[in-house]
Amino acid sequence: MHIVHTIADLRSALAGRGRPAFVPTMGNLHEGHLSLVRTARQHGDVTVASIFVNRLQFLPHEDFDSYPRTWDSDCSKLQAAHCDLLFAPREADLYPEAQTFKVQPDPTLADMLEGHFRPGFFTGVCTVVMKLFSAVFATTGGGAAIFGKKDYQQLMVIQRMVQQFALPITIIAGDTARADSGLALSSRNGYLNAEQLQQAMALSQALKTLAQASRTGRIPLADLETQAIGQLQALGWEPDYLTVRLRSNLQIPSAADLATAPLVTLGAAKLGSTRLIDNLEF
Repeated sequence: MHIVHTIADLRSALAGRGRPAFVPTMGNLHEGHLSLVRTARQHGDVTVASIFVNRLQFLPHEDFDSYPRTWDSDCSKLQAAHCDLLFAPREADLYPEAQTFKVQPDPTLADMLEGHFRPGFFTGVCTVVMKLFSAVFATTGGGAAIFGKKDYQQLMVIQRMVQQFALPITIIAGDTARADSGLALSSRNGYLNAEQLQQAMALSQALKTLAQASRTGRIPLADLETQAIGQLQALGWEPDYLTVRLRSNLQIPSAADLATAPLVTLGAAKLGSTRLIDNLEF
């Protein structure tokens, strides 16, 4: 596996190697990331991953400084997954000057749910992803990029960004990797102690219960969502939201939609000091 740190070196390493399949990450890799790398190998001529902890998508009170950085382990895992090229820019490589030009996503998609509880988050995500896309694809004529469904709203925001800017990039969605307990794999799971890891499965269970109940139409959706939040609170969680939305645009479904439309239930909640997110399509 070839490792580069600058955009110039990345473009040089990609020259003449065909169309890239790209997996952007913030490191602290787990099986979910590696499954995306394996998917990437099926969709391009050269498999590229990046590791960059993006300051722009962290709020001032969030865990940018303490976010787990596990360089040696990450490199070993990527090499074992047969990643061809790792782009690991330093902050000065990706942001050599203050990033005053930023990508502002559509507020009708980005200002709800995660965007409501983490204002500015998707602006930071879109800005870094656009810059990474430029670094990887500008001289290659396009390619594919793989994003996990665990970050469901993020995936939709990136898909819309690529569509609106007519970028020559195919966005491929990777299924959420889960532990045997049902807990969605996440880099932030490392913050949980052994007892919390056992408790953490309650989030995916709550989303499953909410999905099943919403299809019956017997109880108004808003009441079901309130019940789901209350049940997690009773277990010691601090939920931001548990909700059912249309898969197509993340808007609130109508009563008719609840019967047959493709839906997704999404949740975000703190367990102790650790904020976890998850979703379930149904």
